[in-house]
Amino acid sequence: MKAITLFCDGSALGNPGPGGYGAILRYNGVERIISGGEPHTTNNRMELRAVIEGLRALKEPCDVEIVSDSSYVTKGIGEWLEAWVKRRFAKVKNPDLWQEYLHVSQPHRIKATWVRGHDGHAENERCDEIARGEAEKFKRGNHHG
Repeated sequence: MKAITLFCDGSALGNPGPGGYGAILRYNGVERIISGGEPHTTNNRMELRAVIEGLRALKEPCDVEIVSDSSYVTKGIGEWLEAWVKRRFAKVKNPDLWQEYLHVSQPHRIKATWVRGHDGHAENERCDEIARGEAEKFKRGNHHG
């Protein structure tokens, strides 16, 4: 299996508000950037969307380390998801995205790692900039997608 690192971040201007996500897929020193946004969303939804779209871009089963500054994402994946599935996402926020995550993550071996945000972590900072830039596009209302 290819070892991939997926750095991701999400941003919402206002919560809810215009939002964006950024992901960097790295394999053997080669990077691919994935980004997008939505006109009305939350921070957590964008954090999760970054993970989903990053995984969706993979064409074969991989060993993926997801690196995020969102404990919602890393704990959701590493600790809470199993229990949420058992109770069919009762009282869980964003069940649509978590189910989408389950679907796209299925072929892969996944490990989620939390990093402190805005702490000089280069890839995390870049993802944050990408996500914020996408959110800004929606805020300005000139997003044609």
